[in-house]
Amino acid sequence: MFLVASPYLSDENFYRTVVLMVQHDSEGALGVVLNRPTESSLEEVWELFSEGPCPTDAPVYLGGPVPGPLMVVHDNDEIADTEIVPGVYVTSGSTYVEKLTESGSGKFRFFTGYSGWGAGQLDHELEEGGWLYAPAGQDEVFSEDIDELWKQVTGKIGLEILAPGV
Repeated sequence: MFLVASPYLSDENFYRTVVLMVQHDSEGALGVVLNRPTESSLEEVWELFSEGPCPTDAPVYLGGPVPGPLMVVHDNDEIADTEIVPGVYVTSGSTYVEKLTESGSGKFRFFTGYSGWGAGQLDHELEEGGWLYAPAGQDEVFSEDIDELWKQVTGKIGLEILAPGV
């Protein structure tokens, strides 16, 4: 699922964001913000993973306000911790990061930090109208047009509200 910050959400960390949910259960929730690229590239943090040269200068995205390990959202089912939606996987760990970047193929996004909620917190924010949600798809997850992603996903939500089930 995608979470889209509604105008009723007062947290500035999520203004006009699209969050890809990775996990949501009774213990809490975790996701990554898809449309917040940082000024940093993977090349700048590569030495944390490998002694060799970095094979890509891909940007690193700010996954959210909670500090955490570098995570990768990608489309390679052979190097995956968890499948989020069909054909979209998440993983972390230096071995996987190296394998993904060295393969030279596929789609991937690197995230520092994440969006996290304690038990029941996200459910409460949903009930209060802080978030809208929509089914996530591979095309939007790896969209090159980051500036338009919020509009695309909110448009999908608007269509569902206007014509449910169509």
